Amino acid sequence: MRHILLTIIATACMLSMTRCAGSEMELCSYNDIPRYGWAYGDTISFATDILSDSVTTGHLIVALRHTNSYPFSNIWLEVTHSGSDNIPRRDTINCTLADIYGRWQGQGFGASYQYADTIPARMEIKRGNPLTIRHIMRVDTLRDIEHLGIMLVP
Repeated sequence: MRHILLTIIATACMLSMTRCAGSEMELCSYNDIPRYGWAYGDTISFATDILSDSVTTGHLIVALRHTNSYPFSNIWLEVTHSGSDNIPRRDTINCTLADIYGRWQGQGFGASYQYADTIPARMEIKRGNPLTIRHIMRVDTLRDIEHLGIMLVP
């Protein structure tokens, strides 16, 4: 049974990544979170050197996949990026993963759910400067987050 579940999860991951390739997104990237957890000080970095222009403006979508065992109803994330002026900018986003009754808001089946949220303000990202995300929850190590991804939509 465990093997079947792992196969289903792997297939879902591959489908989400191939969805990036066929769309009109400027940037799409997913990173795995270590099984032992996501430490408070660890930032997840996304390369922007594949952007078509030297500076690209768009809406950033942050997507994450978590397990059914995730102990919180939300996750606070800090997104750091820089535009044409090379000044680092930080956006804070509160992703509400569960409603007040504890039902997961994301799409999913089995033990994993995928949630996506859009940062409302358009952002300017300079090619070559990394875009980083870190969690700013009040725990040292956040468990049961499996993948973190970004998509930049023009």
